[in-house]
Amino acid sequence: MQGLMLVAALVATGGARAAETDTAAITRLSQAFSDASASGDAKTLDKLLDENVVFMGEDGTLSNKHDIVAGASPPPAGTRNTLVQSDFHVALHGDVAVTSFTDNATFVTYGQTAHDSFRSTEVWLRKHGSWKLVSSQTIEVPVEPPPIQLTTGELDPYVGTYQLAPGHAMRIERQGNRLVSIGRDNKPVPMLAEARDVMFRAGMPRVRFVFARNADGRITGFDVRRAGHDIQHFARS
Repeated sequence: MQGLMLVAALVATGGARAAETDTAAITRLSQAFSDASASGDAKTLDKLLDENVVFMGEDGTLSNKHDIVAGASPPPAGTRNTLVQSDFHVALHGDVAVTSFTDNATFVTYGQTAHDSFRSTEVWLRKHGSWKLVSSQTIEVPVEPPPIQLTTGELDPYVGTYQLAPGHAMRIERQGNRLVSIGRDNKPVPMLAEARDVMFRAGMPRVRFVFARNADGRITGFDVRRAGHDIQHFARS
């Protein structure tokens, strides 16, 4: 009996170690794929991608293995890209691994540095002892733009009542050196300026309030735009 218990314990330990090995392998391969994507390493991409991979980029385009490998090339001279993963999580389901992570991007272009972040979920499949990437979906992590400060004279023209439909209006008021919008709940919400006639609210980085003016320069209303799509139009009362 003790011998059987020892064997069972060894089998369980071996299984745990195998799972740890798979997790470590997927973690390493996932970062290797990000590195190859950033550096345009077509050879590594070809090695890591399954023949039937389905890849959705952050712009919504669908790509297959040929598209990805054929489109890979090193960055031009004077530029450098890096993708460093964080928040990495992997769930193993036998020969299938599902990952989620953030790619933290740094783009250096002729001495100028820019940063961006992308969230991805990916699926890896073990075939003949090797893990291959079979599916990937990526979105850009939205961030708020840096607000600019408008003078009180620049803010005052926005003050007024704007109507979406009968019984559904929004007031814009100036409180000190800022604008607030007030809806049916009577709660003032700060409106920040990204640029002249383009406003946003903190915590809503994908939404913009785009104001329109007539030929005399008077504000006539605004569109609520979400991720580039106009979803509501408010006319000035």
